[in-house]
Amino acid sequence: MQLWTAFLHTGWVGKTVLGILILFSIGSWATMFVVSARFRRSASASRRFLASFRKAKRLADVQTAQATHSSLVGLFKAGYAEIEAQTLHTAGSQTIRSLESVERSLLRAARIESARLSKHLPFLATTAAASPFIGLFGTVWGIMQAFATIGTMGTTSITAVAPGISEALINTAAGLFAAIPALLAYNYFVQRLRGARGEMEDFTLEFLNLTERNFT
Repeated sequence: MQLWTAFLHTGWVGKTVLGILILFSIGSWATMFVVSARFRRSASASRRFLASFRKAKRLADVQTAQATHSSLVGLFKAGYAEIEAQTLHTAGSQTIRSLESVERSLLRAARIESARLSKHLPFLATTAAASPFIGLFGTVWGIMQAFATIGTMGTTSITAVAPGISEALINTAAGLFAAIPALLAYNYFVQRLRGARGEMEDFTLEFLNLTERNFT
């Protein structure tokens, strides 16, 4: 209630700054939930798909075990499509023209999947970087208002400067409140993304090994 009273007594600049910081905070928390759910679904689906992939003796057997939401499925589809496009049927056996082209398809698919997993992450970085400075602007403005009140009224009593100081402190707190969770979440998701990229690199090697055994 005291915070609401202090907000009502801030000027239009303070209210604007607080409004912007609230929007940043709401947006960052929504982004956290969306990205977290995306990583969780992808990791769970990838575990199921990887188990099926490692049990398979042939790539064609994996076609029936594809899991949705898995970043590894995107790699598999890209690699398998490239294999089908260049498979040669000779004397009852199947060969491919170039294993390097399959590897390039997998690497391209890995970049696409990484971009999909990291979608909206830049917003968290922007919130973490910009919110403290937006709050600092509100802080400086509130202090300026306090000094202006001192100059106008010719007094330094707490009653005179309290509104400006209150506005400054609220903006400082709001900037930190928006920035700190966004920064922590961004660092956490970057680590998750690195882990996912490492998983995709390992899958690429496994896929190429299986391809080499089956088609060369």
